[in-house]
Amino acid sequence: MYYGLDIGGTKIELAIFDTQLQLQDKWRLSTPRQDYAAFMTALAEQVEKADMLCGRRGTVGIALPGVIKANGTVISSNVPCLNQRRVAYDLAQLLSRTVAIGNDCRCFALSEAVLGVGQGYSRVLGIILGTGTGGGLCIDGKLYLGSNRLAGEFGHQAVSARVALQHQLPLYACGCGLEGCAETYVSGTGLGRLYQDIAGQTANTFEWLNALRRKEPPALQTFTTYMDVLGSVMASQILTMDPDIIVLGGGLSEVEDILAALPEATKAHLFDGVTLPQFKVAEFGSASGVRGAALLGHGLDAGISYEA
Repeated sequence: MYYGLDIGGTKIELAIFDTQLQLQDKWRLSTPRQDYAAFMTALAEQVEKADMLCGRRGTVGIALPGVIKANGTVISSNVPCLNQRRVAYDLAQLLSRTVAIGNDCRCFALSEAVLGVGQGYSRVLGIILGTGTGGGLCIDGKLYLGSNRLAGEFGHQAVSARVALQHQLPLYACGCGLEGCAETYVSGTGLGRLYQDIAGQTANTFEWLNALRRKEPPALQTFTTYMDVLGSVMASQILTMDPDIIVLGGGLSEVEDILAALPEATKAHLFDGVTLPQFKVAEFGSASGVRGAALLGHGLDAGISYEA
């Protein structure tokens, strides 16, 4: 059996898959955010629970938000107690078995490339537009990670200077320590921030969407600005990675207005002769991360693994 653990800022999900990678069971629990010992104990207990339900020991893969360095150290995680910790190594010692770990966006991309709408395509770029944003590139069903295992961290590329000047965008501070990162504009959090600045009031993404449905001018202006920024970010990824398909996940991928406008918004930032890749919504939605984690443990992709 193959277990996937998807670690979020508020919830941990464990899913059990059989040898055909069909979902057998899953459950969630709250994420211990501040106490590392409590966090590790919670993970170990869930894996042991899965073992008991399956009557055997399963393989373990973890999908985790944040940057995972080549030595397995986690940084920039939205779970504070995990920063500067070697989560997979420590869990491997607790469980006395091999544990694989990968960034959640990369796990999302792997899941969709191997099992989802990316099947049959050589170069699959998976992009999450949620509370944060990030992605991963799969080539022939394998994750491309790079020497620092940072391939796909486009959320920390600088937003286009031309777009920033055209829309008079402020330079938002990013959690990575830089300013003007794409994530601070194109994530759900970034979209809400843009709406606040344009509307001159405290608001969030849900309030923006309701205002857009009512065709209120500040919401319409926010949409125009957001799509221009997002289109420029997508165009940069196309010019860099030249994918056959772009698979979208996260809450904003469910907003039909964004999906409908995205091809033209992207095309506006590309020169003549560039063919747009297909844009598709993830087949497994929010479950793609946990499936990708199980794939890491399954051994279909190396990820970063530690033996007990």
